[in-house]
Amino acid sequence: MRPKRPRDPFQLAYQVFQEASGQAPPQPLPENDPATVAKRKGGAKGGERRASKLTPERRREIAQKAAAKRWHKPSP
Repeated sequence: MRPKRPRDPFQLAYQVFQEASGQAPPQPLPENDPATVAKRKGGAKGGERRASKLTPERRREIAQKAAAKRWHKPSP
C-alpha cells in the first residue's frame, strides 16, 4: 500500500517541495506489498505464456502493427 499524502493541495505542494529540496526524506514505496508482487509476477508470466503460444509470423504481425501505431503521425 502506498504511503498517504495530504489531500490539501497546499500541504501536498509543501511536502513535495521539501522532498525535492532535500529538507525532508522522500516517502519510500513499499516493494514487498503482496498486491504489488502479485501484479508484477502475473503480468510477466502472462506475457511469456502468450509469446510462447504465438507463431513467429503472428509475433511479427503484432510488432509491425505496434510500430505503425507508434510512429504514425496524423496529417494536419
